[in-house]
Amino acid sequence: MPDQPPKTVIISGGTTGMGRAVALERLARGDHVTVIGSNEARGRALLDRAAGPNLRFLRADLSSIAEVERVVADISGQHQAIDALALFANRISPKYNETPDGLEFTFALYYLSRYLLGHRLRPLLDAAPNPVIINVAGVGNTAGKIFWDDPQLTRRYGQVRAQLQAGRANDLLGVAFAGQTESKIRYILYHPGFTRSGSDAHSNPLIQNTIELLARFFARPVVDAVRPIVEWIDHPPAGALSAIDRGKPVDLSLKTLNPDDAARLAAYTQDLLRSRGR
Repeated sequence: MPDQPPKTVIISGGTTGMGRAVALERLARGDHVTVIGSNEARGRALLDRAAGPNLRFLRADLSSIAEVERVVADISGQHQAIDALALFANRISPKYNETPDGLEFTFALYYLSRYLLGHRLRPLLDAAPNPVIINVAGVGNTAGKIFWDDPQLTRRYGQVRAQLQAGRANDLLGVAFAGQTESKIRYILYHPGFTRSGSDAHSNPLIQNTIELLARFFARPVVDAVRPIVEWIDHPPAGALSAIDRGKPVDLSLKTLNPDDAARLAAYTQDLLRSRGR
């Protein structure tokens, strides 16, 4: 856009679906984009599709704390400021899967990687004139909760339970992050709704085919789902925290955005990281 200088944009989970679409849209506007993803082939395909010097691909397993820290170090070595951080990384795990850090996989990838990227890259975001973090999850949905007595779901795992808990954790992450009054970063929690994106995320072919069939008839096109994200990168909302559910603002007094729960989760997360030497 002629009235906008090029921006520096970091996208986690950016080799497919909505993350990929945002990357391509921002590249078309002349931005410098770094995409983080675990699939080397998809990353290379995106580089071939973009065919330009403004795209970098970092292959990383973001369910690993050490891998997130490596990514942060790489990005910090490349940039003095970041204008936007868009968080998409998530993958369904049908069975309980523990990471090398001893964490439940969905919690580690869907929530903790987003916590770490936001907090570790905060100095670079604060160095930008109008920085924004966009966390794409399920804000506005009140299903699911944090299992405070067993956040790692070691006693009763279920893939839906894990996804919903991590979604609610991301809601609280936004609340806690935006509560840091000394930061100028705007934080957006965004629920795009059912989108034609990521239908290959399930390992069960029958379930995957069902999702693809439903998506064909009922899901929003990816281009529609990402349009607000693309624009927020240029024009973030004025408030420290915004929550948008399928185009409609979410009341920030919603029970799933409770500041006390946000503080409790932040304390749990900090203790968890300290116990692992982070």
